[in-house]
Amino acid sequence: MIETDVAIIGGGIAGASLGARLAAHNRVVLLEMESAPGYHSTGRSAAYFAPAYGNETVRAVTAASADFYRTPPAGFAPVPLLAPRESLFVAPPGREDGIEEMCAGNPALERVTTTEMCDWVSILAADRIASGARDRDGGDLDVDAILQGFLRWFRREGGRVLTSAPVHGLEREHGRWTVAAGEERVAAKIVVNAAGAWADEIARLAGLEPLGLVPKRRTALLVDPPEGVSMAHWPLVIEVDEQFYFKPDAGNLLISPADETPSAPCDAQPDELDVAIAVDRFTAVTSHGVSRIKHQWAGLRTFAPDGSFVTGFDPRTDGFFWLAGQGGYGVQSAPGLSLLASDLVSGRVPDDPRLAGVVPAISPSRLIL
Repeated sequence: MIETDVAIIGGGIAGASLGARLAAHNRVVLLEMESAPGYHSTGRSAAYFAPAYGNETVRAVTAASADFYRTPPAGFAPVPLLAPRESLFVAPPGREDGIEEMCAGNPALERVTTTEMCDWVSILAADRIASGARDRDGGDLDVDAILQGFLRWFRREGGRVLTSAPVHGLEREHGRWTVAAGEERVAAKIVVNAAGAWADEIARLAGLEPLGLVPKRRTALLVDPPEGVSMAHWPLVIEVDEQFYFKPDAGNLLISPADETPSAPCDAQPDELDVAIAVDRFTAVTSHGVSRIKHQWAGLRTFAPDGSFVTGFDPRTDGFFWLAGQGGYGVQSAPGLSLLASDLVSGRVPDDPRLAGVVPAISPSRLIL
């Protein structure tokens, strides 16, 4: 039996970032079912920091993460975590009101004309883009450097990572949890459910009714860039209703249909129909034809019914903490959400008012009938 204070189930960005923050003052074990942390959603992230992305709660936690990514702690990573890249929200004819609504809710957004958009992103078709808004605060995230940085921090503070350790049993007795994970048994005062798409399944193992979290498949593909065109200054281009997005990616174009197909927890694979839809939506608003697909993949993003995070102790039992429902915002919000979660696990009130203000909105209590 491994004795610890906190057992975190899930070695993706959520579990690793929280573990790093807790390990300085607690014995912490991180349980990952795969052979290495970050195999599922974290390793398949679109790797973009978008402060205007998500609802008000998500935006508040993302804002609280920005300073960490721009100026990480000394020694956190050998490379920059955030490379500036603006984002451009575009609307087709008839959906100009969508841009107006976005700008009303996000004062940092700047309206741009069709001419300005086409000058900026030369492949956009002027007759298919009617309105747009610019966000200057975004950037590309180095997801692997971020995950590995949190894992190094975790281990440096004495944290222990157990891989190939899928959880198959959870029991609470005598004031502690016993977690059966692979061939190991871990005894912990607190269990953190950071299991991503498997979070509701972990709750069932603990004898709790699930909260209605839904894993949804998101597809992405890489295609050849337009010949003779520099894409270095191009933004992330997002359709106002999230029908697609595309951006430069290591000399290629990354395209996604922004699909949200409900799925059982699994090792997600791209569906050929979703790949075809991505190409169709991209070519419908650009002059760039897609002659071949260089690479394609899919990942699961797990959502609560209201689209906000699920973070806090479950009121139906003792010592069971949720860190789930990050949707498509898990990497960009990890520094802020892990700071907030570490405060809640430790019984502290968050110092940052942006984080303190979202506590009711992310509490699992809101989803318990």
